[in-house]
Amino acid sequence: MSSTPVTTPPRRPSLQVPPHPQWPALSAAETHALKTRIAAMLAAQGAVLVAHYYTDGNLQSLAEETGGCVADSLEMARFGATSEARTLVVCGVRFMGETAKILNPEKRVLMPDLKATCSLDEGCPADAFAGFCDAHPDHTVVVYANTSARVKARADWVVTSSIALPIVTHLKAQGQKVLWAPDKHLGHYIERRTGADMLLWDAACAVHEEFKSFALEQVRRLHPLAAVLVHPEAPDEVVDQADVVGSTTQLIRAVVDMPNQEFIVATDEGIFWKMHQLAPHKTLIAAPTAGAGATCESCAHCPWMAMNALQSLERVLLDQDQEVQIEEAVRAAAVTPIQRMLDFARTNA
Repeated sequence: MSSTPVTTPPRRPSLQVPPHPQWPALSAAETHALKTRIAAMLAAQGAVLVAHYYTDGNLQSLAEETGGCVADSLEMARFGATSEARTLVVCGVRFMGETAKILNPEKRVLMPDLKATCSLDEGCPADAFAGFCDAHPDHTVVVYANTSARVKARADWVVTSSIALPIVTHLKAQGQKVLWAPDKHLGHYIERRTGADMLLWDAACAVHEEFKSFALEQVRRLHPLAAVLVHPEAPDEVVDQADVVGSTTQLIRAVVDMPNQEFIVATDEGIFWKMHQLAPHKTLIAAPTAGAGATCESCAHCPWMAMNALQSLERVLLDQDQEVQIEEAVRAAAVTPIQRMLDFARTNA
């Protein structure tokens, strides 16, 4: 039974952001030995590593070296659905592991740490969201991938940042009104770009919301030839300063394709590993998350993504104790809006 309908989103719940995990520093030799042990375990277990661009560079390199995947959440979903591996080991945050399980119920899905959540996921409790949907039955429900399986199960569409614009544009052309959750900044960006009639949930990313427009202006003055790359989860006043606004994959592509030699990057600093790999001759500058003397919770790196490390990956392969489990009724309901996104992506590439 759903909760009592509400006409406006509930106030954003408070969120306790964890400290960054302090893993013991490894020498180059120790890192190589650990990666070698993990690669052997992956092969022995018929497992493949699927890592997000925001995770540690050692995990990204290991995924590539062992036939896995390093990608944004859309490509992670695609890869998991087509991989022949019996086990998917998802290095990212919990909703990514859940998405892999939703699409691959016959496969075992492991994560280095199931407690690696997401501020957007936590900011959209399923029961409260169900009440909000009940109050607006004339809206098409579109939820960002950064949500729980239960929230996805209530949606008509699931989207990632790389495909949200074309999907909402498609819905607008059909005359549909959109109920969007959970990221209000991404939702507002899409609303401004498409002109769609959108009702926005109130949540934000703990990392991207920390970027400061006035501090970004100062950095731009110091680097006048740098291109500014911004993820649309950032606030409007940061997005409005961007030369390129896009998903992680789109921002990486911009570094490779644009002629600029300097880039100011306003997204999680984990993305720098892939950018450096593909464009080693270019200079990357982290966009500021606060001005002089200020403090921040995120410092441009997701503390939950930081729970993924070589040490936690080795541990889960040894202990097998961090397996993603989803109630079948929830999984069956959630697969439809995700598959709808994947089908749209395939036919509208």
